[in-house]
Amino acid sequence: MNPDTIRSMIEAGMPGARVAVQGDDGVHFEAQVISDDFKGKLPLARHRLVYATLGDKMGGEIHALALKTLTQEEAAAAGR
Repeated sequence: MNPDTIRSMIEAGMPGARVAVQGDDGVHFEAQVISDDFKGKLPLARHRLVYATLGDKMGGEIHALALKTLTQEEAAAAGR
């Protein structure tokens, strides 16, 4: 697994999301996902939305995925 594949999977499952993924060892990754799909959702619900785009890859090919999930408004306020 590589960061570009994970980014593509998240973008396919969350159209309009801005996604950046990093990870050098092929099993541990970090992702920042910016999407208005997160509006009104708590962090756990936001993470579940992202995990759903990855299906059975989570816990298998993707051993760990650290997530930072933001709405467009939150990202703008943070200067991202």
